[in-house]
Amino acid sequence: MRAELRLFFIALQFLTRLPVPRWVARADFDAHVLNHAARHFPLVGALVGACGAVVAVAAMQLWTPAVAATLALAFTVWLTAAFHEDGLADTFDALLGAATREKALAVMKDSRIGSYGAAVLVLSLLLRVLLLAELLRLQPWLAAAALVVAHTAGRACAVLLMASLPYAGDEAHAKAKPLARSVRATDAVWALLSAVAIFVLVCGACCAFGAFGAVGKFAPDARLLGLALAWAAALALLVALMRAWLGRRLAGFTGDTLGACEQLGEIVSLLVFAAVFGA
Repeated sequence: MRAELRLFFIALQFLTRLPVPRWVARADFDAHVLNHAARHFPLVGALVGACGAVVAVAAMQLWTPAVAATLALAFTVWLTAAFHEDGLADTFDALLGAATREKALAVMKDSRIGSYGAAVLVLSLLLRVLLLAELLRLQPWLAAAALVVAHTAGRACAVLLMASLPYAGDEAHAKAKPLARSVRATDAVWALLSAVAIFVLVCGACCAFGAFGAVGKFAPDARLLGLALAWAAALALLVALMRAWLGRRLAGFTGDTLGACEQLGEIVSLLVFAAVFGA
């Protein structure tokens, strides 16, 4: 139990600004330990999403859905130090053009942001704010559930991508050290099951509180089944497309591409929630 708790805190320390116990913070950990800790990335995502959900629901008491959604997104970005947003911008700066593999990897190491990265980052932030605002307008607790699920799904997609592709970057010049470079099948399955369990628990809790029943014209069980199927299918498609794209362009993944996959996983999840409950 203590070993799993340590792995969770290592994942939390790597992905967020949140404090961890001193016995974890003072311990040295290498890439091998971080690879193993990746099984808890979805759980860390659920915690980040829950923090954003608290901000969104609280802000709804004072401001409009658009303002509340912006504040919630800003808080999650601060909480993660824009870790994944940086990866999204660098990935699209490197891969949207016709750069060679070597040039693309060099672009990802550059701390500057280009036009492709800036455009995609702005569109990503805008889309997430609009989707969350729409869900808040429908039902605040529905939006809270969607935010938790989205952050969970984003991290799970990144773990699955790590498990299905080799590491393609140059570890000696990586921006984040140590870097998770490979995930065992058992850890990937653990992460996937964690994401599914969080989805079931969050949606079940919201259904118990009547959040889903207060939205739309269909029975909660019918909408939840459609939500689950659409969510699973959309995320599976995202991971498959990312795997094919990165396999063709880079012959593997880098830390930046994992950040991009996480961000796209969030967007896809919010799109599914908005499509199912906003129709």
